[in-house]
Amino acid sequence: MPSAPHPEQVLFQGEKPFPWLPACEHYAGNERFILKALEYQQRLGPLFDVSCDCEDGAPVGRELEHAQMVAELLNAAANRFGRCGVRIHGPDHPHWRKDVDVIIDGAGHRVAYVTLPKVRSAGQAREMIEYLEGRCRERGLTRRIPVHVLIETHGALRDAFAIAALPGVETLDFGLLDFVSGHHGAIPASAMRSPAQFEHHLIRRAKCEVVAAALAHGCVPVHNVTTDLDNPYRAYEDAWRARTEYGFLRMWSIHPSQIQPIVDAMRPRHQEIEEAATILLAAQRSGWAPIRHRGELHDRASYRYYWCILRQARATGTVLPPEVEPWFAPA
Repeated sequence: MPSAPHPEQVLFQGEKPFPWLPACEHYAGNERFILKALEYQQRLGPLFDVSCDCEDGAPVGRELEHAQMVAELLNAAANRFGRCGVRIHGPDHPHWRKDVDVIIDGAGHRVAYVTLPKVRSAGQAREMIEYLEGRCRERGLTRRIPVHVLIETHGALRDAFAIAALPGVETLDFGLLDFVSGHHGAIPASAMRSPAQFEHHLIRRAKCEVVAAALAHGCVPVHNVTTDLDNPYRAYEDAWRARTEYGFLRMWSIHPSQIQPIVDAMRPRHQEIEEAATILLAAQRSGWAPIRHRGELHDRASYRYYWCILRQARATGTVLPPEVEPWFAPA
C-alpha cells in the first residue's frame, strides 16, 4: 500500500515552496559580537540566524578587512549550523561589489543568505542580485544563495511587490530607522520605537505593504529592530504585535537578550498547535477531503492554515505532538 502523501504535496501543489526560517535574525557587527552570537546559537540551537554586518559594522576605510574577517568566521567551526548570513553595503556605496566578491570567493558554500540594504528600486535590487549570481557562476557554485532585501527607502516601498518577485529573494525586511529618517522630520522620532511605530499611519502603511508584498510572492516578512536594549520584554511585546497585528513571521535582534523573547513571541500558542495537529491528522485519514471538527467544516483552505501553524511552531523549536513528527523527518 502506498504511503500517505505529505501535506506539502497535497496542499501546495504547483506553488513556490515557502521558506520557513528561524523566527529571529540576530545582527552582529564586529568579530567579538559575531563569535558571541555563534556561541549562543550553539547553546540554543538553530532557532535564530546570525547576520554578520558588513555595512554599518565595517569601519570606514577598512571595509575589505572587515569582509575578509566575516568570510573567515563563516568558514569557522563556530558556524556549526550554517545559519549565518551577511549584510553587504548598499548599491550607492563603492564597496558593495567587493563585499560580494570577498564573501562568495571565501565562503560562498557557507553563507546562508546575503542581505541587500538601501535599494531604491526593483531595478537596483535586480542589478545586485545579478552581480551576486554572476559571481557565484564564476566560482562554480551550483547553489542559489538566498537574497534578503531591506525595504527602507521610498523607492523600495513603492517597488516592494516587484522586489519580492525577483528570483532568489527569500525575505523582505522592513528597515524602520532609515525609513523614518527618510521623511525629513515629517515623522516624529517617537515613531522609531513603540508604541508609535505601530500607530503612526505612514509606518503602519509601510509595514502592511511589506508584509503583503512578501507573502504574495512566497517570501518571509521580517520586522525591524527594537532599540530598547535594557528591557528584553519590550522586544517580546514588539514581536508579538508585529506577528499578531501585521503578519510578520521573523524579527531582527540587536542584543543577545532579545533573541529568546522574540522567538517566544513568534511561537504559536500551545492550544492552536494541538488543534492544528488534530485537524490535519483527521484530514489525512479522510484523504484530505472535507471533515467536521467540533461542529465546524474544514477543507483544504483551513488545512493550509493549520499546516502553516505547525511549520511556524517547528521554526521556533516547539515540541510538536508525536503523531505529526514524521511529517518533519528529514527526507
